[in-house]
Amino acid sequence: METLVNGLHHVTALAGEAQRNVDFYTHILGLRLVKKTINFDAPDVYHLYYGDETGSPGSILTFFPYGKNIHRGRKGGGQLTYTAFSIPSESLIYWINRLNEFNIAHTEPLQRFNETYLRFEDFDGMGIELVANDADQRPGWSNGFIPVEHAVKGFHTVTLNEFRIDDTVKLLTESLGHTLVSEEAGRFRFQAGKGGSGNYVDVQHSPNDVRGQQGGGSVHHVAFSTDTDESQLVLQHQLLEAGYQVTPVQDRNYFHSIYFREPGGILFEVATNPPGFSVDEPVAELGKTLKLPEWYEPRRAKIEAALPKIEVK
Repeated sequence: METLVNGLHHVTALAGEAQRNVDFYTHILGLRLVKKTINFDAPDVYHLYYGDETGSPGSILTFFPYGKNIHRGRKGGGQLTYTAFSIPSESLIYWINRLNEFNIAHTEPLQRFNETYLRFEDFDGMGIELVANDADQRPGWSNGFIPVEHAVKGFHTVTLNEFRIDDTVKLLTESLGHTLVSEEAGRFRFQAGKGGSGNYVDVQHSPNDVRGQQGGGSVHHVAFSTDTDESQLVLQHQLLEAGYQVTPVQDRNYFHSIYFREPGGILFEVATNPPGFSVDEPVAELGKTLKLPEWYEPRRAKIEAALPKIEVK
């Protein structure tokens, strides 16, 4: 079968206060704010994109920060519960010390699939992991606070907590081109494309878990990467033929998207790699000014006045 899905493209989550979100992901975790725009469906809310220097697919974590009054979500079944990033093996102690410096509670180093990882939460309770490995050759990005040799490189995997896994596994392997590569303690790891960090999905069988609830710190959806508009349309057709309720193609300015629910209830997206985040500002200026889709430009003054001020330290 032709490879249509390369791996992960981005993960989008809900957050509380925008400045606290910016502080955590740019200053503490060291990601780059690559795009400051709005939720196209709710223009009074930011859509903030973090990633590596250019916002490469497989490095992009995005947020809708709804403000301090958003209720906190609950991790559980039918939800993406942990988003894992890749770091170099020799950087594990550096990150333990950095999290301690900012009083971020974290686990001791944990083990799975012959990997060592740390688990912690952001200020809103979103589950984050840092996975130490030496196979990831992506350069990461240095924000000036974190030495480049310790920089986060991009995604490693995501964890889907599922009450039942058979239909989700069927979707991943038959429609989205993933292959099962590891299994351990009810966790099944699948890879897409060339495999490796950024191309993994972990399905955790959790039949006795509570049902997850969306809110601050919970993931809204996970997006898979495809190369072109043409490959996306092939996937859309195949998913419709398989019985999934897939949306029409949505123009998100920086990629084109289709959405559907996987059998366990998690919202999946397939996003194109082009046109990318430099389509409306040069790479050196990414994330510095508020970018709006053309249909919102006439309302720019009103939109800017309603959004809270944010800054990258």
